[in-house]
Amino acid sequence: MPGKGGVALVTGASRGLGAVIARRLGADGHTVAVNYHSGEDDARRVAAGVRDAGGSAEAFEGDVTDEAATAALVARVADRLGPVGVLVLNATGPQPKVAFEDLTWDTHLDQLRFFVKSPTLLLQAALPGMRALGGGRVIQIGSDITDRALPGMSAYIAAKAAQYELTRAWARELGPYGVTVNLVAPGFIPVERHAGIGPEELAAYRDRVPLGRMGTPEDVAGAVSYLASAGAAFVTGQRVVVNGGHTVGTL
Repeated sequence: MPGKGGVALVTGASRGLGAVIARRLGADGHTVAVNYHSGEDDARRVAAGVRDAGGSAEAFEGDVTDEAATAALVARVADRLGPVGVLVLNATGPQPKVAFEDLTWDTHLDQLRFFVKSPTLLLQAALPGMRALGGGRVIQIGSDITDRALPGMSAYIAAKAAQYELTRAWARELGPYGVTVNLVAPGFIPVERHAGIGPEELAAYRDRVPLGRMGTPEDVAGAVSYLASAGAAFVTGQRVVVNGGHTVGTL
């Protein structure tokens, strides 16, 4: 049965931030579509965890950078669970450090596929259902890296900056349909893929955070939960930075 909060599709939700966001939305009463492209067992565990906690969730495979696969994913979710009312655009790929001298157009395309192409395809597929519902919530997962200008990360930074500008443009364009579009920009939030980072590097980062601790996936999920809630019905086109104040002023 659908949850009282409607259907939420979370992309890249088999692990990391996506898994925690999926669990939080399930706890909030949403029926959660847990998307994965690899890691089927992990995605099924996330969905099972939501159900074990009293919620409703299913796992759905789909490459969210592929036109046909994206349309099919949203159609399968709608067929099994109902139209998507909350779309959380979290899926990401590798983010290698590439020096300017080695930068190629393909380096840019690798990032744009996840942060420009994928959100466009997913929202185009989900929009008819949102319009039929009388509105919807689109929540992009961005990054505070656009404020940090780290050397070697220009392709990733450019794609993340574009993602935010899409958020602003879509908020204006889709507002008349009752669709809000916002972006959550986490700072450095350690998850499974950061397992190789040493304690010294973590401590150096933490020392520059005014709140004096590392952020957690639950911090990010809390911001997503708010933007998906009735309390955020009049919030759109916004960028919510979740980094403990790391980029406030000059640190």
